[in-house]
Amino acid sequence: MDYLINIDSDLLLWINGAHNAFFDAFMMLFTNKFIWVPMYLALAYLLFRNMSLKQAVMCLVAIALLVVITDQMSSSLIRYAVGRLRPANLENPISDMVHIVDGYRGGRYGFPSSHAANSFGLAFFLLYLFRRSPIPVFVMVWAIFNSYSRIYLGVHYPGDILCGVLVGLLAATLVWFIYKKLTNQSYLSEVRGWSMPIVVGLLTVVGISLYSYYVINY
Repeated sequence: MDYLINIDSDLLLWINGAHNAFFDAFMMLFTNKFIWVPMYLALAYLLFRNMSLKQAVMCLVAIALLVVITDQMSSSLIRYAVGRLRPANLENPISDMVHIVDGYRGGRYGFPSSHAANSFGLAFFLLYLFRRSPIPVFVMVWAIFNSYSRIYLGVHYPGDILCGVLVGLLAATLVWFIYKKLTNQSYLSEVRGWSMPIVVGLLTVVGISLYSYYVINY
């Protein structure tokens, strides 16, 4: 166990140590959940475009339930049961080796990562629903970068992320099973307008990049 913990710490310090001013600003914005509201709205639009009103509402309810489950399991149940300090927490012996961005250290405990659980929960659910479109691939890549930003900022170990991914997978599978039973709906064989969330997401990344460049140069 000590061997795995040491690997986890070394990997965290390696990723966190590879920093510069641009990515400090970029990751702080990328990890902000509110910056992705336009993409979430585009995904909601996709549901209403490809389903009946009742189906789309039921699907949104399922996704909301999924987020509640992943968030509460990670940030309320497992986190306080395990009690693993975040790398950046001042009580953690390695905190003085962690690069801190804008004084951001997160809360006290960090295992598992709720960012990873929430974003991968959404990604896996969309994989079940939109499996024949590029949407799940894009959201999965987004979830990976979202999780990476947490390690870069020094608020989560890689092990926190991996456990968060597992929580997201299990919760998404459970919610998808319940959703299918209640609605008798399987995956969508054809997804109209699938490019919209991808375009909105990519434009968000461009906006984050431009803002980060502006911050460090002006």
